[in-house]
Amino acid sequence: MPLNMFMQAAIDEAKLGLEGGGIPIGSVLVHNGKIIGRGHNRRVQDGSAILHGEMSALENAGRQPAAVYRESVIYTTLSPCSMCSGAILLFGIPKVVIGENQTFMGEEALLKSRGVQVEVLQDQTCIDLMNRFILSKPTIWNEDIGEP
Repeated sequence: MPLNMFMQAAIDEAKLGLEGGGIPIGSVLVHNGKIIGRGHNRRVQDGSAILHGEMSALENAGRQPAAVYRESVIYTTLSPCSMCSGAILLFGIPKVVIGENQTFMGEEALLKSRGVQVEVLQDQTCIDLMNRFILSKPTIWNEDIGEP
């Protein structure tokens, strides 16, 4: 089965992040079948404390009416961390499609407990991107997820 075009767009963002010297995590925010925000992890490139892939996509979507978020789906190549999951909950995004959660298990249980529909694809491209990055740059990866 061909990969969903929105997850492919998130993967493309992850690859852009990697090419730019950052962590290969990408995300897109989709409303009514259209990407309204896209982004990738920019912590390394921008020296940012918060620009994970999901946060970057939300930032790039710009300010939206509350109804737009409540009708949107966020696609992300990696299971969302507590910060990104909090943003998803804060804005009332009802569905998250996750590329993979094998290399990192985020706050999927929290999202589900709050009524968010969570779909995990276990996409091999997403898994491979993260595995290669974690092996090659464990210090940067551990910093990104808050590990010592």
